[in-house]
Amino acid sequence: MPSTIIITPQIEEGGLVEKEFDRDKLLELLQNLCFNLDTDHLELEAVVSDIARGLPDRIEIEKLYEFVAEALASRIVYHPDYAILAGRIEIKKFDSIVPYTFSENVKRLQAYRHPRVKNRPYSMLSEKYCDVVMKHAAFFDEVIDKSRDNELTYFGIKTLENSYLLQMNNQIAETPQYLFLRVAIGIHFDDLESVVETYDLMSQKYLIHASPTLYNSGTEFNYLSSCFLLAVKEDSIDGIYKTLHQAALISKASGGIGIHMHDVRANGSFIASTSGISNGLVPMLRVFNNTARYVDQGGGKRPGAFAMYIEPWHADIFDILDMRKNHGNEEQRTRDLFYGLWVPDLFMKRVKEDKEWSLFSPDEAPGLSDVYGDEFVELYEKYEREGLAISTIKAHKLWLAILESQTETGVPYMLYKDACNSKSNQKNLGTIKCSNLCCEIIQYSSPEETAVCNIGSLALPSYLKTAENRAGEEVLEFDFVKLHKVAKVLVKNLNKVIDVTRYPVPSAELSNKKHRPIAIGVQGLADLFLELRLPFDSPQAKHLNMQIFETIYHAAIEQSTELAFQEGPYESFEGSPASQGLLQFDLWNHKPSPLYDDWDTLKENIKNFGLRNSLLVGPMPTASTSQILGFNECFEPYTSNIYTRRVLSGEFQVVNKYLIKDLIDLGIWNSSMRNKIIMENGSIQNIASIPQEIKDLYKTVWEISQRVIIDMAADRGKFVDQSQSMNIYLKQPTFGKLTSCHFYAWEKGLKTGMYYLRTQAATRAIQFTVDAEEASKVDNVEVSPSTLKRKKYLEIDHVSLKRKREAYVTPDSQSREDPTDIYDSTPLVCDIVETGSCQSCSG
Repeated sequence: MPSTIIITPQIEEGGLVEKEFDRDKLLELLQNLCFNLDTDHLELEAVVSDIARGLPDRIEIEKLYEFVAEALASRIVYHPDYAILAGRIEIKKFDSIVPYTFSENVKRLQAYRHPRVKNRPYSMLSEKYCDVVMKHAAFFDEVIDKSRDNELTYFGIKTLENSYLLQMNNQIAETPQYLFLRVAIGIHFDDLESVVETYDLMSQKYLIHASPTLYNSGTEFNYLSSCFLLAVKEDSIDGIYKTLHQAALISKASGGIGIHMHDVRANGSFIASTSGISNGLVPMLRVFNNTARYVDQGGGKRPGAFAMYIEPWHADIFDILDMRKNHGNEEQRTRDLFYGLWVPDLFMKRVKEDKEWSLFSPDEAPGLSDVYGDEFVELYEKYEREGLAISTIKAHKLWLAILESQTETGVPYMLYKDACNSKSNQKNLGTIKCSNLCCEIIQYSSPEETAVCNIGSLALPSYLKTAENRAGEEVLEFDFVKLHKVAKVLVKNLNKVIDVTRYPVPSAELSNKKHRPIAIGVQGLADLFLELRLPFDSPQAKHLNMQIFETIYHAAIEQSTELAFQEGPYESFEGSPASQGLLQFDLWNHKPSPLYDDWDTLKENIKNFGLRNSLLVGPMPTASTSQILGFNECFEPYTSNIYTRRVLSGEFQVVNKYLIKDLIDLGIWNSSMRNKIIMENGSIQNIASIPQEIKDLYKTVWEISQRVIIDMAADRGKFVDQSQSMNIYLKQPTFGKLTSCHFYAWEKGLKTGMYYLRTQAATRAIQFTVDAEEASKVDNVEVSPSTLKRKKYLEIDHVSLKRKREAYVTPDSQSREDPTDIYDSTPLVCDIVETGSCQSCSG
């Protein structure tokens, strides 16, 4: 059988070069790319043999790289380092497609004209961006460090390739490093020091900006903002369709949208202009649904996504709760919209006390969405006394309809109106009426102002460093000083984005430049805990979780105050809680730990100079950017230790690399163990040969009490001045369990009580790839965890950044009091009247 012929284009001379496939050269290439990898467990000879057998007679060099990368990536379930090696082969492919310097490549992109754009000049890059690059071409070429691409996984690189990297003729036209520098220049332009700082921190995985910023920085249409909050302009045909038009323009510009629709009249309401009867929200929402389907984000980069928010007193609420269900009248369904409840405390109290609840149409009972707290209660009860309710029902009936919708569809989101307003630094602007698509942005919006947020995240595992303890042992230490410094850089960057971004609608620019909110999030919290050998539900993890967010909030406040000193405070600063010396933890009646001892000084500086940004912290889901950097998303635990993930960029095997490395160290990672874990749906809790210490460390989110998830959200919430995208995970949800979760989150003071309800299917899919006989061979011999090659964690309880002084103590390791656990089984219908027997009332 003749050897495969490899076809390589010659970029410089033109034409093609044909060479025979050389098995030894491929093996040598793979060996050279294995630096810093566990070569003892990478079977390169076998990989090369498999590749050689599968090659066609002729293949282009780029296709060969793809074939090799796919072959390596398919072995990730044997060892996680295959993902890094596959990524490095992908980068070899990129280098063959883009063999230019950064400035040469920008010149090439600037000259490119899309074949479908005729009779007019068009460049995907902006003139300003290109001018800056050409002006400092040699400097930027020198800044690029191509070796940093070698630390990206195959999954991350394919995500970049399919959604983020600029393309020419349907082929990638930049490398990951070129993208990171493009983003840095697109934010800072001629500020070369800031450009290099941002590029270095992104390319070394300390921070990353959000998807729209990665898509559009430096381009002609530089829409860099992620989140938009809209109000229906008025309850009229004109107002509704103007709002729809705005939503379409925002979606075109890659923005996710939250819309509050509390003030649109209900079905059956009178229409004075026609003497007719309103059809209510349902037909209107179907129009928004079709717009979301048609106007996807950024021209096909992501599906259009609208979240519609409503308060539970609205008379159409039962129809809304049915609109994502899989059954029923199709004319009453809108499965491409997402729904969020903007829940007043009064509703939760009436559910708990088993009282009645009144439903109103906002045209007959106006102003309920404009007030919160005692003012809302007073107005709501006034309308009840006046007999303005469309209907009166048991609050429990509506509650069960909410739970039914959530268990079937995962939504509606649960956000608590009073907490969102009473704990906001924007409370001086007016009543906040909704959140965004992902429930972490809490901002004031109105018919005149479309709220906007620019977001980015800090990759927490990157802040680990090696140190020595007093015994001279090598230990891992979390670098709070570095986190503080980089958080300040991210504040500076996001503040700059407000000024350089393009706005899809004028009302968005008005709002964003007036209030200047930003949102800092995190990713890789679960990875961080695993690196430090801390079970997610351990007291030490809880302690570190709070320290991290205290550090981020302190850094953000400090940087925003410094920006205010340089540029002036944001326009609406006066009258805000911060202007009166109240920061987020004050609004929670919480006293910060001794981690930072200069809060009073910061408050004094705020009074003197103001803040440049009204809001600063809002941990978002980070799903796509976590794929790029190779970490678990946001602050979530792992959902499984081995699973297949299907995303826009393809289908990928995902493994918990920390677990596999531990099992390799223990000498029990083999085909039997692999099959057994897959059979157990990614759980290791029922595998006898795995030590308990390892089982505790690698619990999936389904095996962690949701009380822990909520407690940790509440702990970090004291330092989150927007909100957080917190999911609830219940393997087998009952109405009782779900009621417990909601009431516990509400009573803990959370703003977002639930983003999505995540559940597991009642039955498992048939596992064709699992060898059950092989899985049954898992060795039952107990294995000592003492063979694990892992560093200990050096815990830091107090850090003084001002004096660079660190002291080390161990947080209290005793288990906290844990009354009835949320994860326990409860009756299908929770007896809310009898509080002693109900988890929702005992927690």
